[in-house]
Amino acid sequence: MHAKARRSVRRRTAVAGAVVVVIVAGFTVRLVDIQVVNAQEHMENRAAYSGITNSQVLYGTRGTIVDSDGTVLASSSMEYLAKFDPQHVKDIEHEGEDGEEYTVTWAESAADIGAIVGMTGLEVEKIISDALAADPDSEYALLADGLTTEQYRELVSLGLPYLYFESSQSRAYPNGAVAGNLLGFVGTDGEPLAGYESAENSCLQAEDGALTYQQGSDGLIIPGTETTEAAVDGGTLQLTIDSDLQWYMQQMIAEEVGIQGARAGAVMVVEVATGAVRAAAEYPTVDPNDPGATEEADRGSRIFSTTFEPGSTFKAITAATLLDQGAATPETSVTASSHETFPNGAVVGDAFVHPAYDYTLTGALIDSSNVALSKFGELVSDETRYEYLQRFGVGTATDIGFPGEESGLIYPADQWDGQTHYATTFGQAFTTTMPQVVNAYQTLANGGVREPLHIVESCTAADGTVTEPELSDPERVVSEEAADTTIQLLENVATQGTLADQVAVDGYRIGIKTGTAQKSDGNGGYKAGLYFTSILGVVPADDPQYIVMVTLDEPTRVTSSAATAPALQKAMTQTLKTYRVMPSETSEDPLPKFAE
Repeated sequence: MHAKARRSVRRRTAVAGAVVVVIVAGFTVRLVDIQVVNAQEHMENRAAYSGITNSQVLYGTRGTIVDSDGTVLASSSMEYLAKFDPQHVKDIEHEGEDGEEYTVTWAESAADIGAIVGMTGLEVEKIISDALAADPDSEYALLADGLTTEQYRELVSLGLPYLYFESSQSRAYPNGAVAGNLLGFVGTDGEPLAGYESAENSCLQAEDGALTYQQGSDGLIIPGTETTEAAVDGGTLQLTIDSDLQWYMQQMIAEEVGIQGARAGAVMVVEVATGAVRAAAEYPTVDPNDPGATEEADRGSRIFSTTFEPGSTFKAITAATLLDQGAATPETSVTASSHETFPNGAVVGDAFVHPAYDYTLTGALIDSSNVALSKFGELVSDETRYEYLQRFGVGTATDIGFPGEESGLIYPADQWDGQTHYATTFGQAFTTTMPQVVNAYQTLANGGVREPLHIVESCTAADGTVTEPELSDPERVVSEEAADTTIQLLENVATQGTLADQVAVDGYRIGIKTGTAQKSDGNGGYKAGLYFTSILGVVPADDPQYIVMVTLDEPTRVTSSAATAPALQKAMTQTLKTYRVMPSETSEDPLPKFAE
């Protein structure tokens, strides 16, 4: 190699080495600057951009309550307030998916906001300029109030760090007081306070979500740090109630309470084959839109919280017990006068004066003779009758499980005294609730099989999952023959009893039984002249499909169970119309009232 060429190579090597030295020196100087000279400043800047964790609530909506046909009985609507922090309103730098940075100007964001809330971009910008003109340090400027959930979610999706939200949820009951005693209501804070709003809160309650992000010291969201936990709306609670039938029953019982001068009244309609409650109406009741307008004592449901001696309605249960045990037939007879003192000293009387009659079991129910039923009851042991009363549901709350539902009270047979021995045959010396009495009659009408009563049909979660309530298994209580024969006895009560003309439904065979319960005075005795009256109807008696029960608390115009007859006739008629039940095609088979 020539000397000239060697000198050229050495020169290039030296230049390259010098460049490397300069670069390394530059890095060294920069490193010293970062780590030593300006270390504190860089640490502060790093903190500024490392991000502060922040979040916004994504609100879920409380679920709806609907009737058996899907008619909305209760629903929620969310309203939102959107506000600015003017101190942080500015252009926002973003990084696209391709890594390129771009800027969204305040004017562009204002236009996007305006498109959602129904303003122009200039109108949105003016909100900020006006706020700062009034107070340069202002941290609050109202954008809009009364925004819908859709508008709220669209605004949140813009990811603007200077936009904040407040929510308020309102609960609406579009049918007013219809089923108000069942639905319950929520407080001003949205907390469920009564009825199924409370009992089924696990179905109806929403789960709020959250938008979480890292926020720099300038208030801006740091790109790529956003994570979203979606809100979950509450489920749809479907009840077995028919809102149209419920409306009618509420209007009717309110009218009857007024006519009879009663303290309160109630009507229940239950589907025999399923135990589904189609109406549970009462008066007084509550409008859940304004519960404060109702007396506190009337904001719940007396149907479930009131216990009473069922009285003569449970004479049918005594009859079914005897028939199931083979201890009597409809023609079995006893001799009974209107007032008797029994060997154990117990005194039993009937509601009307009559000589000694040779009553058949049928006749004892037709005339509702306490004395005759006392004698029939002795055909089986106290332990047997106690067992049957339990099997028919006495002393156990129904599967409805309504808040505050009572279970009633019955003492074991070995604790019965001489009077109780007889009183239990005609529905005294133990207490029940209205649903328990209805369930007992549903059992008789269903061929002796007790179906669990229920008002909740299902809960459908936001994801479509359907959950049905856990109910007791159907239970055979008496034989089909005993049950069917008891219904036949009740049909004879409807046609041969004193209320036959008042309860008749043209074209249909029906069965009925009344009850007039004395009211406890709280001191071991009864209130003079005050009664809790009830009546049940089985329709149609030849093919039982519905049980209808009416109660009146302390009627004053007519104090006996006859006070409930007009209401029962109306309730049965409306039920048959509502469900388009075909008229009966056969006639009743009359049974003898007295022994021949």
